[in-house]
Amino acid sequence: MKNRNPAQTGIGAALDMREAQAMRGTRAAAGAVRVLLAAALVAGWSMAAPTEAQQVRMLVQSSLLAGFNYHQAPEVWRGMRVGDALRLEREPDNAWDGRAVRVEWQGHMLGYVPRAQNAALAWAMDRGEPVGARVSRLQPHRDPRKRIEFEVYVQ
Repeated sequence: MKNRNPAQTGIGAALDMREAQAMRGTRAAAGAVRVLLAAALVAGWSMAAPTEAQQVRMLVQSSLLAGFNYHQAPEVWRGMRVGDALRLEREPDNAWDGRAVRVEWQGHMLGYVPRAQNAALAWAMDRGEPVGARVSRLQPHRDPRKRIEFEVYVQ
């Protein structure tokens, strides 16, 4: 027969079980609140009274810029700011990648959406989905591939 801790037998075990159930219930309630808050944010709800029409954007991906060194990014990236709008342009005839999506800032070709992350975006753009992008992070990193991060969203 096993040696049992007296606290885990009889009343002690029942209390431990009730505590565990209460903790699971608390975690489930907290999870439900997080889901409701996320749904409210996606739906465009706000705690403040809306003063003008609100636009809902759903984030679909966050990526580092591919091809930084091969285009105009090295010359212009220091002038960019977090939040700046980026233009995405499909390049279905690109010789290296038929799903290529070019990334531009104020008319300057920066680079591309990484090949490993462009399939769904190219598919959506080819079907006319309203997508946009913005600069989400800029950092002076010795690896140029890590200097510009951007977010892609559906409007």
